[in-house]
Amino acid sequence: MKKILFLSFFLSFTILSFSQDIQLKKFNSKMLNNERYLKIYVPPSYAIDSTKLYPVAIILDAEYLFDVYVGNAILFANKDEAPEQIIVGINQNYYDERYKDCSYLKENSLPTEEGANFYRFISGELFQYLEENYRVSPFKTIVGTTLTANFTNYFLIEELPSFNAFININPYYALDMPLLIHQKAQSLKTENIYYYLSNGKNNSEKIQTTINETKSLLDSVQNPKFKYKYEAFNNNATATIGQSIASALASIFELYSPISSDEFEKNVKHLSPADAIAYLENKYVEIEYLFGSNLKLRQKDIFAIEAIILDKENGDYLKNFGEMINKLYKDSPIGDYYIGRYYETGKKYKLALKYYKTGYMKLPEGDPNADGYYENIERVLNKRDGIIDDSETENDEQKQ
Repeated sequence: MKKILFLSFFLSFTILSFSQDIQLKKFNSKMLNNERYLKIYVPPSYAIDSTKLYPVAIILDAEYLFDVYVGNAILFANKDEAPEQIIVGINQNYYDERYKDCSYLKENSLPTEEGANFYRFISGELFQYLEENYRVSPFKTIVGTTLTANFTNYFLIEELPSFNAFININPYYALDMPLLIHQKAQSLKTENIYYYLSNGKNNSEKIQTTINETKSLLDSVQNPKFKYKYEAFNNNATATIGQSIASALASIFELYSPISSDEFEKNVKHLSPADAIAYLENKYVEIEYLFGSNLKLRQKDIFAIEAIILDKENGDYLKNFGEMINKLYKDSPIGDYYIGRYYETGKKYKLALKYYKTGYMKLPEGDPNADGYYENIERVLNKRDGIIDDSETENDEQKQ
């Protein structure tokens, strides 16, 4: 009973905490010729760092999807597995607006006049409003379920997709939509597109068949620019929403996350030290460009490629690795350690001592790693006194 009460309190506290950062805005749309209610979540850090940019997520069917997406987005950001996002929900169920908003012509599967107006409302009015009033990065996600999921794809099949990521939960695809998606996925040439598709057991046989046919088409796409994930869930429609959003976030923001074991095995393991360092640098450049997050190199990622730097090419890139880390973490002993290893490997013991001692001095008093770090100094002292004299000079460093 106590566990149940605690869980209820925790969930209530979480909902209350992020609800304090949500604005309800009445938006007067000329395109729709009416007023629409938006829910806008802005991360607390927005008011603290005036230089930071934020990816945007547009949530259709906001009455059902918005809170679930916001809760997951906060969790992923807190776990450093996704950037913080500005999240905009469009309410569409006060008067069943979703049916007009997302309506399409049966003869060609394209939007009706009302659907086209809703399309222009998002791509024109809403985008302009967000760009003028918020610090937004180039990366945009759109989320929909059933009928609204189908509608998200109109932003994909246009010449230049308006969004980078598409989350389709139990989509009710228009007749021609699977083929249109397939054609677009094959033709992508510039920006990566992230596409998530889910299917639940409660979908009708007809809908499940269409989704499975779409899956088969997308499975055949060989374009590396099309980042695609499909999942089938053995749950009802409501449970599928939460599962789909969490899984989609993990897939879409894999680039942002620290290097996982899967990423290491697939992309990093077989690289040379120079290419591994370049991979790490490019990863963070792309993170900053797409998500507006000027992250420092994570120590997890440093350690992820450490073995490659140490074990390949006789440690020739240890110095480059250490210097890169020292630029980012001036107060950390890690960079000095790698440079020390470089000189120790080359039997330049005086220079190795210099960097090991510099690193040791950066450790705070009482650091539990101090004794282990000092072993580097003792080891090099023994090597120096037992093998060479003290004739090395600082000029040795300048020759490297």
